[in-house]
Amino acid sequence: MRLLARIAATALRTTTATLCAVTALALTACNPVFAQQNDTAPFARLTGPEVAHKALAATRAAKSVRITVGTKSPDGTPVEAYVATDIRGECTVTLSMGAAGTMDLVRTGGRVYTQSDEAMLRAASAGRPRHTDTNAEVKKLTGRWVKADRADRFTAQTLGYCDPKGFLDRLAENGDTAHKRRATTVGSMPALSLTGRTDSGTWQAAVAAEGRPHLLKLRFSTGTPLTVEFTEFDRPFTVKRPAV
Repeated sequence: MRLLARIAATALRTTTATLCAVTALALTACNPVFAQQNDTAPFARLTGPEVAHKALAATRAAKSVRITVGTKSPDGTPVEAYVATDIRGECTVTLSMGAAGTMDLVRTGGRVYTQSDEAMLRAASAGRPRHTDTNAEVKKLTGRWVKADRADRFTAQTLGYCDPKGFLDRLAENGDTAHKRRATTVGSMPALSLTGRTDSGTWQAAVAAEGRPHLLKLRFSTGTPLTVEFTEFDRPFTVKRPAV
């Protein structure tokens, strides 16, 4: 009888453990809230807005960052910008605007320098007085570093990418609409997805789930689509002043 009792007790414990495991799996698969709590650590106890504001604080505190921007110009031309910037104000940008050409910009020691290809120079010269010898000017300046003309619209646009504040402020204005979504990855970095609303559209973001909760990716569907990726936080870089 004692032997039979032991066998029954062992069988009961095994069955109970199996049921618990199956129940946990079922809850994870069928209950998005339960799954989210497991997948979004260390953010499980935070609300969506709290995660958004935590990501903003961490990103703003970075001493340096690389940024990749994808958007469109008002006329629909694809625009890409590759940026390295830091809290000292040092910055490098490579801006590509499809048929409008490419511009490199360097800001160092408070001074700004640009270098443009032929297409960009011709696009920048559009609308200038007709007596200007555009061909001679373009030939002279193509591929050459010069002190930036901040009145030039392409220079002003490119320089704007040196400060991520505009992107971050835009998220801050809409951060209270954030909802936590699923665990994801950006590159090889584990992250938590967030989504939210703006006055006329939506936004999505990915926040690093390991280390500091930096903002890794940000996308706005409002008006002109905009995607911003943030990488290499706090990695120092040196900007060399171009010879002009």
